[in-house]
Amino acid sequence: MKSRKRQKQLSALIALTATVMSVAAPKDTLTFAAVGDIMMGLNYPASAPVLPPQDGALTFERVAEVLRGADITVGNLEGVLLDSGGVGKRCANPNVCYTFRSPERYAKHLADAGFDLMSVANNHSGDFGDVGRAGTTRALKSVGLGFAGFEGTAESYVLERDGIRYGFAAFAPNIGTVNFKDQHRAKELIAEVRKECDILIVSMHIGAEGSRHSRVTRKPEQFVGEDRGNPYAFARLAIDCGADMVIGHGPHVPRAIDLYKGKFIAYSLGNFATNTSVNISGESGYAPIVKIRTDRKGDFIDGEIISAIQQGERGERRPYLDPTGACIKEIKRLTEIDIPETEISIDGKTGKITKK
Repeated sequence: MKSRKRQKQLSALIALTATVMSVAAPKDTLTFAAVGDIMMGLNYPASAPVLPPQDGALTFERVAEVLRGADITVGNLEGVLLDSGGVGKRCANPNVCYTFRSPERYAKHLADAGFDLMSVANNHSGDFGDVGRAGTTRALKSVGLGFAGFEGTAESYVLERDGIRYGFAAFAPNIGTVNFKDQHRAKELIAEVRKECDILIVSMHIGAEGSRHSRVTRKPEQFVGEDRGNPYAFARLAIDCGADMVIGHGPHVPRAIDLYKGKFIAYSLGNFATNTSVNISGESGYAPIVKIRTDRKGDFIDGEIISAIQQGERGERRPYLDPTGACIKEIKRLTEIDIPETEISIDGKTGKITKK
C-alpha cells in the first residue's frame, strides 16, 4: 500500500514538473500577426460625430479570431484617442486634410480584438497636438496596450511574454513622431531597443498614398509636396541595425512583401479598419492580415496572407474575411513585379508564404 501511494505521489510530481517546465520553457517558434491603418470612428467635430453601431464593439468581430491567434499582434492607430478638447490641426490645403479623433474608450476594442502593440507614428497621431497625444497615451495605457512612435515620450516599447522579450519601435516623417528621416537617431534607437529584447519589430508609416502608389519604387517618394521616404531603403536600414521584421503602412493600399537577411518585410498593409473619411474603393478597401512564423532569433520560417476587405457604409464599415482572396492575389502580383529577386513565394490560392 505504501509503495503504491509513493508511486502515485511520484507520478503526480513528475506530471507537475512537466507542466511547470512546459509553461516556463520559451517557445521555439513564434507567431506574429500584422495589419495596417485603424481608425474606429469620429467624435470630431462634436456637432457631427460618425460613430459605429454598438459604439464600435463589432468593429473587429469578423477578424478577431485571426488576430487573437498569434503570440504578438501589431497594428497602426491612425489618429487620436481623445474624448474632447484639443485644437484640431490646420492644413494649408483643406482638400487633402483630414482630422481624426476617436473616443478614448475605443482602446478597449483594440485590446479585446487581440492587439498587443500599436504604432502611433503616423501623419494623424498629432491631429490634436500634445493634448491628443496625451489622450492617446492615457487610453492605450488604460487597457494595457504597448505602443511606440511618439518622439521623446514613447519612442519604443518592450513587452515580455512567455519568457520572450519583444521590442517595438515605430517611425514616420511627421512632427511629434520618431522621424525616419533622422537616420542617425533611427539607427541609434533601433540599436538601443535591440539590446533590451529577443525579437525586435519595427513599424514604418512611409510612402506616397493611394492606388496610384501601390508600387515599391526603391526611390524616395513624394506626396502632396511632402517627402514620404524610401520604404525599400528604410526597411533594410532597420534590419541592418537589428530589426527582425519591418511592418509598413501609410500608402492606404497593400504593397509587396519581401525577405532581407532572413527577416520579413511588409512594405504596406493598407487600410484595415477605417470607419469613415478614408477612401475604401478598389484596392484601398483591401485589409490584409499577414501572419508569419519565426524562430527565436527572429528568422522567417513561413507565413500566410489572410484576405479581408472593408465593407459597409460610412460609419458602419469594418473588415470582413474575404473568400475571393483579393488581397492574396494583389500582394502576390506586386511582389512578383517589384521584388522579383525576393527569396519568398506566395501561393495565389491559399496565401501561404514560403521560402523559395
